[in-house]
Amino acid sequence: MLGSVSVQSRRGASPRVRRRRALVAAAAALLLVAGGGAVILGQHTGRAASSETTPTTSASPGPASTPTEPPRPSPSASPDPAPAPTFDRAARSIDDPNSIWVVVDKLRPLNPTDYAPDDLVEVPIPFANPPQLRQEASDAVVALFSAFTAETGLALQSQSAYRSFDAQTRVYNNDLANLGQAGADLSTARPGTSEHQTGLTIDISAQPGQCSLNACFADTPHGQWLAAHAWRFGFLLRYPADKTPVTGYEFEPWHFRYIGIDLATEMHDQGVTTLEEFFGLPAAPSYG
Repeated sequence: MLGSVSVQSRRGASPRVRRRRALVAAAAALLLVAGGGAVILGQHTGRAASSETTPTTSASPGPASTPTEPPRPSPSASPDPAPAPTFDRAARSIDDPNSIWVVVDKLRPLNPTDYAPDDLVEVPIPFANPPQLRQEASDAVVALFSAFTAETGLALQSQSAYRSFDAQTRVYNNDLANLGQAGADLSTARPGTSEHQTGLTIDISAQPGQCSLNACFADTPHGQWLAAHAWRFGFLLRYPADKTPVTGYEFEPWHFRYIGIDLATEMHDQGVTTLEEFFGLPAAPSYG
């Protein structure tokens, strides 16, 4: 046996063996080809499945698109800030005697000089002399008196309010007789130039009275509260101690003029203490 195998080895494989080997090789080739086809088919099948489950925008696959940023708006200049609203100094007349802003002084008499308001009312507050004011001013002084008592526990009263042309004539003539021309003009308005004639002015004192119609009223709790808080109710301390060269009158810490809350607040915020200065009017230290 060994000898025959050796001889067969040396001579080469028999035809039958060679055919078997050829068949085996062919089968292996077929398997290799078939395997490659399966891979290719699997790849195609995978793409088909993917195309069925994930919508595409193109029938043929292409390179993945790169996401792009949305266009950015071009920068624009920042708008200028809106200007702060300014107080309208022309909102009311300073000449019309019916206006609550009317400015009356030694250079600006009422027109007509015997003007009398047509909406005077009795003011429901404590008084030394029964007060009358225009309705708007009356409502404001009632609120002021009420707030003063609520905040301090003290009481105020009216000394004098509206005075007609004839009543002012009597007051001025009395001071003229007692004080002389210069003294009367420094403390009392001539008829037709008095703020009391507007129906917008009230002289206030303590109740019970102390320092009534006297400069020392400024040092009382009543005078101090009024000086600090009257603006909240639309009133102006019309004749400050340091403004005699502007107003023409000596210090009257009891004399309060109604000008409305908007104007009183603006003057308080701006630190302006006279109507002449606020409205850019000439000083009125004496009669023209």
